[in-house]
Amino acid sequence: MITGTSGQDGSFLAELLLKKGYTVIGLMRRISTEPPYRLRYLKLQPFIDEEKLKLESADVTDVHSILKVLKKHKPVEFYNLAAQSHVSEAFDQPYETHSVNYLGVLNILTAIKHLDMTEHIRLYQASTSEMFGGTAIKYGLQIQDEETKFSPRSPYGIAKLAAHHQVVLARETEHGHWLRAACGILFNHESELRGENFVTRKITRALTRIKYGLQKTLELGNLDALRDWGYAKDYVEAMWLMLQQQGAAEKWQDFVVATGEMHSVRDFVNATAREIGWEMDWEGKGRQEKGYARIDGERRLIVEVNPKYYRENDVHLLRGDATKARELLQWKPRTNFNQLVSLMVANDMRLAEAEKNGSMVA
Repeated sequence: MITGTSGQDGSFLAELLLKKGYTVIGLMRRISTEPPYRLRYLKLQPFIDEEKLKLESADVTDVHSILKVLKKHKPVEFYNLAAQSHVSEAFDQPYETHSVNYLGVLNILTAIKHLDMTEHIRLYQASTSEMFGGTAIKYGLQIQDEETKFSPRSPYGIAKLAAHHQVVLARETEHGHWLRAACGILFNHESELRGENFVTRKITRALTRIKYGLQKTLELGNLDALRDWGYAKDYVEAMWLMLQQQGAAEKWQDFVVATGEMHSVRDFVNATAREIGWEMDWEGKGRQEKGYARIDGERRLIVEVNPKYYRENDVHLLRGDATKARELLQWKPRTNFNQLVSLMVANDMRLAEAEKNGSMVA
């Protein structure tokens, strides 16, 4: 059972589990288009027809709907990927963020306990590197692992940290009935299925649209922000591996999932431009910085900084140490930074070309 099946991670995870022979129950809020476009992009419709992928309407903020689907399907593995996952939106929607990201987890734990399913089920909770937040500045740490102190700097990070602690409590105490549960502390992971409101996809969509004359410039915030960017398809494999842990609940562990490499937002723009065939030329500093590219023999301004995209509590540096996942789960990322960018640009070039030609792309 997967919550958030229509999202980037949920779709890739459903694909992985189906290939492994699972029957997957995909939970999502009711939407007008079924199956969602990410499942259509991954061509998972045949699995729906074969009833290997069953889509159910449910909402983690409603404990009764979670009770209903758990009682009906009795899953052996439960992956909670449902979230309000955009950090900037969390400042504008702190109540919704808290309701989904923390109270939703509390509802899942309550439902499992109420139905006496603790011995039957394994739970994966999607934690996040945003729980570290200001750790680098506060403690002077340049890399974060499972023992690093948390210091969230957004309503998103705070809600996720509360959920993280709640799941650990369920695993480590009799009150939680010693639930076999694992939290994946995933650093930034992107893909061609990433939402267009996230900075990486915003970059690849904008520059490919500029290539086809559909857009003139791209506005960004802090170009110096450093992130550990991996490929989402690699990261969902780590989720599955975490639920294959053996032994009693108290022996189960949480894992950082990351590449261990950092790149700035500017680096992501540069890599995207190179995939298109441009070289970027930067002028100015901070909020006055501008990015130029030579297009059809002309030096054109294509990237500008807009102060409205700066966050007051911006996290400047996130870099994960996934040594534990490599050693205990035998997991490592297969896709490097440039390969990730290449995958995203290839997809968005196709979309931009279709948009230019006035045609639809599945």
